[in-house]
Amino acid sequence: MDLIAYNKSERVANITINRPGKRNALNPELVTSLTKAFDAASEDEDVKVIILKSNGDVFSAGADLEYLQQLQNNTNEENFHDTIALKELFLSIYRSPKLVIAQVEGHAIAGGCGLVSVCDIVFSVPEAKFGYTEVKIGFIPALVTCFLVRKLGEGRAKEMLLSGELIDANTASDYGLINFIVNKEGISISVSAYAQKIVQGTSANSIALSKELLTSVQDLSLDEGLNLAVSLNVKTRSSTDCKRGIAAFLNKEKLEW
Repeated sequence: MDLIAYNKSERVANITINRPGKRNALNPELVTSLTKAFDAASEDEDVKVIILKSNGDVFSAGADLEYLQQLQNNTNEENFHDTIALKELFLSIYRSPKLVIAQVEGHAIAGGCGLVSVCDIVFSVPEAKFGYTEVKIGFIPALVTCFLVRKLGEGRAKEMLLSGELIDANTASDYGLINFIVNKEGISISVSAYAQKIVQGTSANSIALSKELLTSVQDLSLDEGLNLAVSLNVKTRSSTDCKRGIAAFLNKEKLEW
């Protein structure tokens, strides 16, 4: 069975984790497949939005049991390369020039919640629970920490990462981990409608440059961040998209992106 399903329609790439019998748990093969899929979608000029979702009742339960057992016998070098692979997946999602939406229709735990953390927009069903349970098995959510502090701030990140407790969708929304809560019957429609709103109403170039600024500015001093903002502002003004957008605005025309 293919570990993921990939399809593209109306400028939206759908990447679906397909290990329902294993609760969509992560293993090295799945991590590699997801990275390749995100890289392909990010490089596809016909794609403006990427949707990440899963088959089955669980979004992702984190690492699977066979993988956890294998970790105990890995050499340091094997663990290094394995961790680098997961890092590359998170960065592929986080730095994608396309808008990335997570469609969460079940629990997202440990590494599965890590996937949620690096997406731009998150839709969830009310029943889903979220959390990073690594500390309960003597592990640490090392890679996730780098992204979660950016998303939630240090206080909330500490609360989630150090306790290992699960939170419900309403709490995850209050914390800023997810954006929208929609019932299971309506979540696919809501996600598709949101994706099409982005496809039809926004410039792909503007999304890409805005994400570049958003993912970079937190690592820079104020002056460095402003200098990057200036350079991207200048770059945007000379772009075809900006010229088309301003012309359409001035002429009161509806622009088809």
